[in-house]
Formats: sequence, C-alpha cells, structure tokens
Amino acid sequence: MSTYGAVVVTYNSQAEIGRCLDSLITAGVTDIVVVDNASTDGTVAEARSRPGVRIVNNPWNRGFAAAINQGISLVQQDFVLLLNPDAEVRGGLDTLVEACAEPGVAAAAGRLVGPDGQPQTGFMVRRLPKPVTLVFEALGVNRLWPGNPVNRSYRCCGFDVDRPADVEQPAGAFLMLRRDAWQALGGFDETFYPLWFEDVDLCKRAAESGYRVRYAPSAVAVHAGGHSVRDLSRLDRWSYWYGTLLWYSARHFRPMAVRAVSGAVMLGVLLRAIAGFIGSKSGGSIAAAVRVWRMAGRYFWKAERGACGFSAAS
Repeated sequence: MSTYGAVVVTYNSQAEIGRCLDSLITAGVTDIVVVDNASTDGTVAEARSRPGVRIVNNPWNRGFAAAINQGISLVQQDFVLLLNPDAEVRGGLDTLVEACAEPGVAAAAGRLVGPDGQPQTGFMVRRLPKPVTLVFEALGVNRLWPGNPVNRSYRCCGFDVDRPADVEQPAGAFLMLRRDAWQALGGFDETFYPLWFEDVDLCKRAAESGYRVRYAPSAVAVHAGGHSVRDLSRLDRWSYWYGTLLWYSARHFRPMAVRAVSGAVMLGVLLRAIAGFIGSKSGGSIAAAVRVWRMAGRYFWKAERGACGFSAAS
C-alpha cells in the first residue's frame, strides 16, 4: 500500500483537472481526493470520469485553506501531496516522501517547471517574507526594480535548483506534507480566505515550531500558473491578495511593522489605481483601490500583533 495520497483543490478547473489527475494516476497515486469549491463549469464531471478519484463537492466556496484541510482529513496515509489543478506530475514522488520522512521535516517540495521546461525560479522556492519584503511588494518596487537586494533575497536568486536543500517557503502548488506535522500545526489557517498566503503562514508556523522544509529536485511537476486568478475581477484580485498580505502581517509582525506594511499598501494601491485609470480609462482600479485602502487603514490604526479584531475573511 502506498504511503502517500494526493489532494487537489479545484474551482472552475475543467480545462486543467483532467491532465492533472491523469498525471497522478500515471505516477501510481491510488488515493486521490478532489475538493471542489462550488465550480460552475464541468470540473466535477471531468474529475468523476477518472476511476478511483474521490470527490468532495462543496456547495459554496470554502476557500483554499479550508478545502485543503478537508482533503487531507480524508487521506489516511502518512504523507499527503498537495497539487494544483494546473500542475502535472512528471515523476520523483518517492523522493518527496523520503525527504518528508527525515527527522524534523514537516514538508517537502519538488521542482516546478513551466510549459517550456524551465524551472520556475523566484516562485517555487522563496524565503519567508520580512516586513521590508512586503513593503517593497506593496509599493511595486520589486516589479519596477527586480534586481534590488530585498527582492533577490526573497525570491532566492542564485538558488541551485539541482541540489537538495532546506528551504523556507516553497510553493504550495507541488508540496508533500507529513500528516503528523500538519496535525501538530493545526492544519492550514482557514482565516486566510479565499486564497493566498495560507501556505506562507503554514511554513512560518512550521519554522517557529522547529520543523524543517526540504527541497527535492528530482521530483518534478509542470506548472502552468495563473489558474487561480485568471477569472477574478480586479476588485476581487486586489481585495484577496492585499487582504491576505495584511492578515499575514498582522499575524506575524510587530505593530510598527504592521503599520509600515499597511501604509505601503495604502500608497501602493493608490499609485496602481492612478496608473490603471490612466491606462484603461475605467473606474475599476479606483473601486478596487477604495476597498483596499479602507482595509489597510483598519490595520494601520488597529495594529496589534495577531489581534486586529478581523481577518482576511472579514
């Protein structure tokens, strides 16, 4: 019997889920759970057409973190692979299990490559964000000046993708978890809703609890990327990303750092709204900026470590 199963969370993933599941079946994974967050397309039907795949059909979108927790709770094996629906396994899952089974290891990540076969450097392995990292992200500095020292450190520029290593924050798109560590950490934090930063938060809590995270380059998956955001409006995309970024800051940074990040979000989103308005001549950026501005303002004025009185879901 295999020592691992797999969980795939879907939301309107009809175009991708078939290839994803086929790759898991080809890789020999026999316990596969798909948790669907109320898709309105043919995702569930496509998943059901694969023999042996179990489906959890949520009647509403419970969010990515909650759906992952649902799926992991149904997989009985000691190790659980998390795989995005827009990713396809190409081999090496046993090496992920071996890495994950090392003493003190909570999770292990493999090599993510794009459709062109090139490693997705800067995405598949990063360092845990510091306050200055999120300030630079919110202000757009990392986009305008990608070679700055803060961004190079955060995105692990120069990381050797061919060597196994301890890492801080691998992408959750292709990640093996050890069940007992997931349980000890209390699972994914479902207040990171509906998506983003839930995997960063788990890695942060794992590090604080003394766990390690491993990178195993011989485990490979092809990852298209962008699946989770392609159909989001600008209003929702900004609200979700900035909201979870602010909530992560409130959970893990001191009050002054939370205020710095919040202030950077307020300024950064204003600049993005002005640029968007000038570029598109529409009010979409303005509406999104107003929502984020209000949200960031609440964090700025009520910054208390881990106790702002609200969450990314509120």
